[in-house]
Amino acid sequence: MTRYLHTMIRVTDPDATIAFFDLFGVREVRRFSSEQGRFTLIFLAAEGQEGVAEVELTYNWPGENGSVESYGGGRNFGHLAYRVDDIYATCAALMAAGHTIHRPPRDGHMAFVKSPDGISVELLQDGHLPPQEPWASMPNTGSW
Repeated sequence: MTRYLHTMIRVTDPDATIAFFDLFGVREVRRFSSEQGRFTLIFLAAEGQEGVAEVELTYNWPGENGSVESYGGGRNFGHLAYRVDDIYATCAALMAAGHTIHRPPRDGHMAFVKSPDGISVELLQDGHLPPQEPWASMPNTGSW
């Protein structure tokens, strides 16, 4: 039997990434650090999804010279998707925190935003909300 465990993404600023996911109800559930391996694993999940569907943030510690590895093309693996109770309120909270809504929820159903490391995140409305402004006329921004 196969069971989904988690999706891993590499991050350069764990605190910024945790704060980003927290804006739509995905919280840290546990972490593990390896002094020998020089990395920290931080597991995130939506309430009730702990141990079922998690995101593993992998933070590789800075090198001896203080350099942090750069990760490009976060979109090349696809995207993460989360169902939310109110897509308009969720997008408003993300925008208020300084994040760009790359594909606004014009249809009251779907939006895309990127994490601080450029990981594309799809937000899907639980059910359907009627289109409303400012979202209905907001253009796409960049790629998602």
